[in-house]
Order: sequence, then structure tokens, then C-alpha cells
Amino acid sequence: MQLRLFIAFLLTSLFCEAQYSFSGYINPDEWHNTVYLSIVEDYRKMSGVYSEQIIAKTNADETGFFEFKGNILDTENRIYRIHIDKCSENQQDINHFNGHCNDSEELLFIAKNTDTLNLPFSFGNQIFCKIESSNPKANAFLKIDSLKNEMRFAYGEVRSEANRKLNNNKWFKTLQDYGEALNDPIAELAIYAYLSDRSSDLHNHYVNDLQDNPYYDNLKMRLENTYPNAPYTLQYKNELAADRYMMASNIGDTSSSNSNIYLYALLALSFLLNAFLLYRNWKKKKSKTEDLKSKLSKQEQVVLEHLLQDKTNKDIAEALFLSVSTVKSHTNNIYKKLNVQSRDDAKSLFIR
Repeated sequence: MQLRLFIAFLLTSLFCEAQYSFSGYINPDEWHNTVYLSIVEDYRKMSGVYSEQIIAKTNADETGFFEFKGNILDTENRIYRIHIDKCSENQQDINHFNGHCNDSEELLFIAKNTDTLNLPFSFGNQIFCKIESSNPKANAFLKIDSLKNEMRFAYGEVRSEANRKLNNNKWFKTLQDYGEALNDPIAELAIYAYLSDRSSDLHNHYVNDLQDNPYYDNLKMRLENTYPNAPYTLQYKNELAADRYMMASNIGDTSSSNSNIYLYALLALSFLLNAFLLYRNWKKKKSKTEDLKSKLSKQEQVVLEHLLQDKTNKDIAEALFLSVSTVKSHTNNIYKKLNVQSRDDAKSLFIR
């Protein structure tokens, strides 16, 4: 009997793929019912809504409940975003230009392909304020936002130049220490991006700190050890090298044409490396899509294209000169071969 159970366990392990499930609630009276899931591969684009980052969307039901599920995410921790907005479909590109959208609500979290995550209503039916997850690192960004709110309060108590300088000294170190204490370098990058932002009052502290603080090299080692293949690691290494080169150029003869040439070369190399990384990720996703379609017959692939355009069975039948029952049969075969239960599940596999 024990041998049979062991064999059954092995077979189950072989044929069952890891699944993620991200679910929660929104207020359907306040927001559109379309909910978006994005992957954030550039830590400089954590805040905002970027259409190129969206990997799936779903519709909340009349109670506001929504869910994303499947098995297409990375097996290692990555940064994801769930967001909703009040924009119509034809306004998305305009309202989300450069990531800016006034009428949106978003939540950043850390997850991987095996995680479950729930976003329940919090006090007063507020959304995206609480995370319940199987991943203990999921709520790192909520903790960081909470600390930033404390910082804003401290700055606002007394609005003077002297108070601002004192708070700059205090909070730069406080944020840096807090990021390291999170014990996850990609969460730590959210604080690094904030402190090193050239538009921030804290940027001067960053430039001075970068000269002699070993923190930045230690962060690089933590990223290389924990996330050697993640896009964030390469991006951080390139930015760190570029910032240090610019600092060295400023100390030396910044008017030298050779310095400018080297700087441009370094920036160009950084751009090319990031472009290559993005292209590799795109090829990987494209390969997954092609592998999925290869499971289908030619006729089923044609039907699938119509399904992805939200056409009804009747519309597909008329377009392909088939009977509705034949279309239904093809659709059922598509669901079985792709291991999905509905059209929305099928669409989530092919949305980029």
C-alpha cells in the first residue's frame, strides 16, 4: 500500500505543474471591472502604469471579486503589479503615457509561479491595502510605503530649510538600513531607486555616499547571489558603474573629450545590454506562445485566433463557413490541449 502511494505521488509530481493564484476584491461601484496584472522588469518603473508591462487582465464579477491564475510566471521571485483604473480601452495609451495615470490604483508585490496571494478589503472597504500570501516577502513594498509615509509626516511637521536638511540626513540612512533589513535585494532596490533618483532631494546624499560606503557593492553581491539571472541585477550593475564613472569624470577633467567618449560608450553599452536582456525575455515569451500553439491543429489555431478577438461561436462559424457545433468542438479541443477552462484562461496565455 505504501509503495502504491509513493508511486502515485511521483506520478502526480511529474504531471502536475506549479500554479499561481492572485485574487482579491475591488469596489465595482467606484472602478471599472477590468483588472490588470503586470511584471515589472525595470525597477525605475515601479511606480506608475505601463502598458508594455501588462501580462494578463481579467474582469471582476458583480461582487468585485477577481482572480489571476496559471503557470506562466517565473519560478523565482519577481516584482509584479496589479492595477485598476477608470480609463476606457481607447484612452489607455493617452492616459498611461510615460506611466502617468491620475485615475488608477495599483499594488506592487513580490511573487513567483507557485504563490497564492489574496487582496481582501481593508478597513472602510479600502482596496490594495493588505496582502495575504504564501510568500513572506510579498508585502515588502507595503512596508516601504508605510515608512515613506512616516518620512513625509516628519518633513511636514516644520516646513523650513533647516528641518529639511536634518531630515535628509536622518531618512537617507533610515531608508537604506530598512531596505537591507528586508532581507530581499529586489525589495531593497525600491529604496535604492528612490534614494538615487536625480529628481529627489536625497540625490546629493546618494552621490556623496557612493564614494566611500561599501553598501552599494554589498547590494550588488546580494543581487548576484540571490537573483543572478534577473533583469534587475544587470540593470543595477550597469547603473552603478555609470554613476561611478560620472563621479570620477566630475572629479577629474570633466571637459576632456576623451572622458565624454568613454562616458557615451559606457552608456551605450548599458543601453545595449538592457536592450539585449529585454529582447531575450521577449523571445522566451514568444517561444512559450509558439510552443502552446504547436499543440493545436491548423484549424484549431485559426479558431483560437478568433477566440482571442472575443468573437462569439456564431461569428466564428460564419467567418470560417463552419457549423456552430463544429466551432464548439474545436473550442473544447483547444481548452483540453492548452489545459484551460475558459476563454479568459486561454487569452491570459497569449496576452503580452
